[in-house]
Amino acid sequence: MQSSPEFIPLTIDKSHIITIGERMYTESIEFIRELVNNSYDADATLVEIVVTEDAIEIRDNGSGMDREGLKQYFNIGSQQKLYAPKSPIYGRDRIGQFGIGKFASLSACKRFEVITKRDDFVGRVTFDKEQWEKTEDVWQLPLEILPADFRKHNGTSVILTGLDRRFEPKDIEAKIIEGTPIKAPHFRVRINNHTVTPLSLTGHRLPFLEGTSFGPVNGEIIILPETASIATDLGIEIKVKQVTIKRELFGMETWGKAMARVRGEVNADFLPITSDRTGFIKDSNEYQEFVGIMGKVMEGVKVSLQKLTMKKESKKVSRALKDALQRIYKALAANPDLSPFGTIPTGDEIKGIGSAAEVSKKKEGLKEEEVKTEEKPKQLEKKRKKKPKVKRLTPNAIIKRIKFGETGVSCVVDSFGEDGPEVFSEETTIYINRDHPLYKRESAKVDTHTLNLARLITQEISLMKNPKNPRQAFERQSKLLKDAFID
Repeated sequence: MQSSPEFIPLTIDKSHIITIGERMYTESIEFIRELVNNSYDADATLVEIVVTEDAIEIRDNGSGMDREGLKQYFNIGSQQKLYAPKSPIYGRDRIGQFGIGKFASLSACKRFEVITKRDDFVGRVTFDKEQWEKTEDVWQLPLEILPADFRKHNGTSVILTGLDRRFEPKDIEAKIIEGTPIKAPHFRVRINNHTVTPLSLTGHRLPFLEGTSFGPVNGEIIILPETASIATDLGIEIKVKQVTIKRELFGMETWGKAMARVRGEVNADFLPITSDRTGFIKDSNEYQEFVGIMGKVMEGVKVSLQKLTMKKESKKVSRALKDALQRIYKALAANPDLSPFGTIPTGDEIKGIGSAAEVSKKKEGLKEEEVKTEEKPKQLEKKRKKKPKVKRLTPNAIIKRIKFGETGVSCVVDSFGEDGPEVFSEETTIYINRDHPLYKRESAKVDTHTLNLARLITQEISLMKNPKNPRQAFERQSKLLKDAFID
């Protein structure tokens, strides 16, 4: 005969409710973020956080809760916000999903109470950890109905007492900035009467918007100035419903020191998150497609960063080259016998290179021209018999000319590869390799940069005087360098 089926009851230990709060988050301060986000979901326009030595109160002016709302509030794992993902007044995308964030406060306090008002209903529910653990078979919390005028306006207050440690307002503010939608319209958070405002970064901004099969990915990357780069909080903030879940480097760990200049945020509301809201379900199709999109975005960021770095580097090179040439001009004027160009005429004006260059009014008169294309140097072919061969030049080449009467030299600083020569000449053009390891080392400081450029230029100028006698050329170079830096 077949015996009747047996059943085993499904139970859960009461202490597990407390464990959820104490173990769910890596930082106990996370509970404040969760409570503020609950206020946001309830269409609050203002959340006041009051922090004292022995208590914290989070008070909002949202829609509040009635008796049924309180029951739903303490329904662990409630799916209500999944069924009603938009708030009724402002149409906000509700942040909460699992209905367990409120218990995170148990990681920081021994007791919390919820006081809420909706229209004529005002109620208070108290959760005391010690009392909860003593009554093993009682699965309920005391509800106290308060007079309708106990609270003037709709809204909810959560009061935490019996704190395990002191929470600093500045630490709470940092968590609010990162983990709540304070940029949203009609929403403000105050801590001890201080309004919390989003961080503002200055730099080169790169907004982006990309589509996926699950929804849009949008955000903004900011390339900070070198002086503002910081080595903390590295990476891009990934936000879901305006809340930062975590930061990711997206391959920037291979960029070296440059990654300290990159900050920003990306919004992807479709990403599935873990229950503790500190990460993503990484083997999901949504996350995999998101990572692919961000890989392409960061490639564009890398190109922009390289361009900005090169632009700044070019300005630095241009200043150093101008200084070096002015010093060499002075040394050659003082030592006409060392010059391959002869004596410098009195009152000689020195013109810049290229058709767009201006004529200087100074005697030194050096004018820089950054070569953006290969066409500009070709204009020299009509004006000079001896012309620089510029086929090797890149758009980032820096060119300056030092002129003595009707003759002179063009100096070009450009990229010729780490294995290329440090310096070389073609007719009256001197090429300096900015990729050479020695150049890179000496260009780290302004003084050594200028001196190194002068060394390379005087070397080539001295060889132009008599290329068949390098020993004599080096002696001429030594004299020119000494006079160039006599000050």
